[in-house]
Amino acid sequence: MLVPTFTWGAVMHWLRTLQAYPAFLRISLLSNLQYRASGAIWMIGSILEPVVYLTVWSTVARSQGGSVGGYTPEEFAAYYMTLLLVNHLTFTWVMHEFQYRVQYGHFSFALLRPIHPIHEDIALNLSFKAVQLAVILPALILLGLAFHPRFDLDPLSVALFLPALAMGFLLRFLFEWTLAMAAFWTTRVTAINQSYFSVQMLLSGRVAPISLLPSWVAAAAGFLPFYYASGFPVEVALGRLSTDQVLRGFGIQLVWITVAAAVISLVWRRSARKFTAVGS
Repeated sequence: MLVPTFTWGAVMHWLRTLQAYPAFLRISLLSNLQYRASGAIWMIGSILEPVVYLTVWSTVARSQGGSVGGYTPEEFAAYYMTLLLVNHLTFTWVMHEFQYRVQYGHFSFALLRPIHPIHEDIALNLSFKAVQLAVILPALILLGLAFHPRFDLDPLSVALFLPALAMGFLLRFLFEWTLAMAAFWTTRVTAINQSYFSVQMLLSGRVAPISLLPSWVAAAAGFLPFYYASGFPVEVALGRLSTDQVLRGFGIQLVWITVAAAVISLVWRRSARKFTAVGS
């Protein structure tokens, strides 16, 4: 049960779930510390991605007289450095793992527990991010020394960034968990995953800020969830959005979070029965 219902039984269920999080987080943290070296190697790839786009767009801006699409090279540096942090704090890997969990029967153990498996995934994800901040923070310092970003931060933008980031994480996590459940109905989800990540790369603001994309692509991004999980928190932090745009963004984040949570709540029981039927 992910969509909260305001009954006494539902309140007690959520309290019991929250009480389990310290144990989940402690176990997940110890697990991630065991594999911190491999995690650090994996994080290098995620760091290289924004560096490549930053280099490309900075070069384009200089060739166009110092700016393109309202961004100077220093503003591109601020954008992609913030994006690196946001992407680290919002990314998930659940879509890559679901197929193996179903194929090798890992859900057999999860289904015996009285708590929805998504909560353990959340704890594992958060602990991994906490451990790998030891890689991300030094990388941000080095990028700052190399590219000289210009941050025009103000207290309001920073204050709005925090809920935008938290909702961006929930949106991306729940949305990808929803799509990952396709593994219960098909034994190969690689094509689904690749299609999703291709669209996500383009419409999230990772390849380029949304304002630099063709107008019809930017219009599509304005309604789909991808931008609101990544690019939106970045632009909130940098103060590049008006008050109306920020409020609209929060509203769209909330809508997609609600939709994803409702789908998981409705589909999970059928998915679990499907898994049991295949296992038998």
